[in-house]
Amino acid sequence: MTRQSISLTEPNDEWLKEQLRQEEYSSKSELINDLIRKEREKQKEIEWLRMKLIEGEKSGFTNLSAEEILAQSKDQLRSNGKL
Repeated sequence: MTRQSISLTEPNDEWLKEQLRQEEYSSKSELINDLIRKEREKQKEIEWLRMKLIEGEKSGFTNLSAEEILAQSKDQLRSNGKL
């Protein structure tokens, strides 16, 4: 594992310490790694959404009703394990 040295603002350091006091995490390293993992996952979701928006723009217009579009979208999300 790579070791890093980082500087934190006082409010961020206090927040980290509070998380440790609440025993949510056993160390600052564990907490920071979890924050990074969550951010990476969020970025994947944003990229997926961006891709779907571009795909939608390219697909043109539809004759489906709003209800049909919603049902179709939910089916796709279920099949991708996102819902």
